Amino acid sequence: MRILYYDCFAGISGDMNLGALLDLGIAPDHLRRELAKLPLTGYTLDIRRASRNGISGTQVSVVLDPAPLPHRHLADIEAIITGSELAAEVQQSALAVFRNLAEAEAQVHGIPVEAVHFHEVGAVDAIVDIVGAAICRQALAVDRVLCSPVELGSGRVRCAHGLLPVPAPATVALLQGKPVKHGGLPFEATTPTGAALLATWVDEFTAQTAFTLHQTGYGLGQRIAATPNVLRVFLGEQPDHDPATEMVEELCLLECNLDDLNPELYEHVMNRLFQQGALEVYWTPVVMKKSRPGVLLSVLCEPPLIANVMAVLFAETTTLGVRQQRVSRTALVREIVNVTTRYGQVRVKTAHYHQQLVNCKAEYEDCKRLAEAFAIPLKVIYAEVNRAIAAQIDGVFPADILPPP
Repeated sequence: MRILYYDCFAGISGDMNLGALLDLGIAPDHLRRELAKLPLTGYTLDIRRASRNGISGTQVSVVLDPAPLPHRHLADIEAIITGSELAAEVQQSALAVFRNLAEAEAQVHGIPVEAVHFHEVGAVDAIVDIVGAAICRQALAVDRVLCSPVELGSGRVRCAHGLLPVPAPATVALLQGKPVKHGGLPFEATTPTGAALLATWVDEFTAQTAFTLHQTGYGLGQRIAATPNVLRVFLGEQPDHDPATEMVEELCLLECNLDDLNPELYEHVMNRLFQQGALEVYWTPVVMKKSRPGVLLSVLCEPPLIANVMAVLFAETTTLGVRQQRVSRTALVREIVNVTTRYGQVRVKTAHYHQQLVNCKAEYEDCKRLAEAFAIPLKVIYAEVNRAIAAQIDGVFPADILPPP
């Protein structure tokens, strides 16, 4: 199994990502030939060797023509990509990134996805960065993408809507529930485009992984700082273990009992914990001393994130102590596949056990989007997706995975 591991110690942007993938050995001429299949003009691609703090890598710059560039909606970008002669796999990969980016912007601005104006991210450079990354990913033929906790940076960033604190609102929306770090660099380390690439492509965010390392790529950013403005990616190999056991993870369970926390704060506490990288957060009703009703707050996280989670529990709740224990979790191998319905494409999360497909679940946000677009009940979309799953995906619930009676 070929593994691509993102080490985002200094964040990620679209150009850093493209440089890092090229640095793994993809020929720049191959990228240029493929990008030429897009009906897109107004730019020149500058690819060169450079260094940051003594680290040599590949720097990519999209040099724009001086003519004014139009603002684009998602439909405009989709038309550019689908109107190309690029491979279907590349098109779908790039479209998924732009769809996630549009949904994040729509959430931030409180508008429909179709009304989002792609200001910074919709320019020619972002189209080149995202489509170029999809081209490189296909060329690398990776089976699984992993990522470290993501450095966000600090300071302020100038956007089309004014001067905003780092991270940008769209970056926050895209990395919701993912492990992040803040303040390690004095500028915007992770851009919305970089965040969208990770949110779309990464199968697992983890600080601990094991694989045989084959190649290392360095993508150089434009900034100069004490910490090199570099994205490092590893290309490696993992043995094809039995999927029932290859995702056994060593995690930490943190718990505390609460009988005096205002329930109005529960949602806020849960969101803060997910922002710090918690994998699971749940509340269980309990009866405490003097027969007081209370809740047991349980948080599952990776061991390197214990301190971050603990800080939230002490700062945001009324607890005076937190219990912790190491636990093992066996997680099924998951994969996102696209199914086609008469209303449009829907992402479906599949799960495997003993190399057999055992579960399929449609992505709620995709179904909701189609229901709103066609003004029909959500349950109708779910029924249509289930029919598409039955027709397009084989092997659900095979009887031979069950233990004997």
